[in-house]
Amino acid sequence: MVISGPSGVGKSTVCHRLCAKLPGEFSVSVTTRPMRKNETGARDYHYVSRDEFLRMRETGKLLEWAEVYGQLYGTPLEPVEKAVESGRTIILEIDIQGCIQVRQKLPSAKAFFLLPPTAEEQKRRIEGRATDPKEAIRERLSKADGEIRFASESACYDEFIVNDDLDGTVETIVQRIKG
Repeated sequence: MVISGPSGVGKSTVCHRLCAKLPGEFSVSVTTRPMRKNETGARDYHYVSRDEFLRMRETGKLLEWAEVYGQLYGTPLEPVEKAVESGRTIILEIDIQGCIQVRQKLPSAKAFFLLPPTAEEQKRRIEGRATDPKEAIRERLSKADGEIRFASESACYDEFIVNDDLDGTVETIVQRIKG
């Protein structure tokens, strides 16, 4: 299952709640970005150097990868293959570029794009994280409309869901997966 959306829409929170509701697991991505103060290595991300990331990409160890805001992100292939082989749901929190790559390799994957209830709420959520400088927040917010437009044109997503009620959003996705 793929969960995507612009910054501040609640992707991580939704993914962690889904893991608690579904017999599945969260795919821990690899990234070159620095760890945030509230994150833990191997739980939130596998933090690697740019050289190590490029080696993984070149040797086929990534299901998908993308460069976002100057940092590299990717999904390790092996855990996804193991989950699929054993019939478990694996949840990937990735961007649109990644979703397109996943759909090419795993067409049966379900994909959901989360939307903020309002631009103001999205800004409040990003600022509430207190992890990004003001310029980074402005950049993320300015790219959100383009991301949403690109997602709607990509034909990658099964459904677009406004994340205005966390429990409702999670329940909607659980019903779509089970249904």
